[in-house]
Amino acid sequence: MNLNMQSDNMSRTRIGIMGGTFDPIHYGHLVIAEAAWYTFSLDKVIFIPAGSPPHKRNSHSTAAPARAEMVALAIASNQHFDLSLIEVERSGFSYSVDTVAAIAQEYHNEADIYFITGADAVLDIGTWRQPERLLSMCRFVAATRPGFDLAKLEKLPAPWRNKIDVMEIPGLDISSTDIRFRVQEERPIKYLLPEAVEEYIYKYRLYRQ
Repeated sequence: MNLNMQSDNMSRTRIGIMGGTFDPIHYGHLVIAEAAWYTFSLDKVIFIPAGSPPHKRNSHSTAAPARAEMVALAIASNQHFDLSLIEVERSGFSYSVDTVAAIAQEYHNEADIYFITGADAVLDIGTWRQPERLLSMCRFVAATRPGFDLAKLEKLPAPWRNKIDVMEIPGLDISSTDIRFRVQEERPIKYLLPEAVEEYIYKYRLYRQ
């Protein structure tokens, strides 16, 4: 396992991918993306809102166009953040292995791709579709909070661990679930997410039920 390891080949384009339902996007997501951009000298971080994530097939997520619009509002002021609608526009369930393959093809397979996610999600990578193919196409950035037990990652096969970079981030206790509940209960959400996203939520009366 590599802790904050950077590739020796700095001439290739370095692309971070940050997927999620972003329902809604909040400062926790943005802090992770910015930390990854800096730590791994990425050229850009692409936010990819999920279309129909297979792990949430029984949930009732906000419509994908609305979630994508909130992401666009949240990242508008950051020139090294970008938005891709690849999963929103894809029919059927969205799998990370297909998304990474598509992004790699966009860059003619000449970019180093960093898949940014939480360390807890990395622990479950064995349940993802075609994990070995996925790991062959990108490195994983496992964002951890202070106090995370790195020994948990030792349970993963050694070849997989060699494709994982651990990145510790500040312990921001913000979750999309909590924000949705706060809106339902008419409690404040200010300072948990960008003001433009907050205004969008109230304007379109999201999360009221």
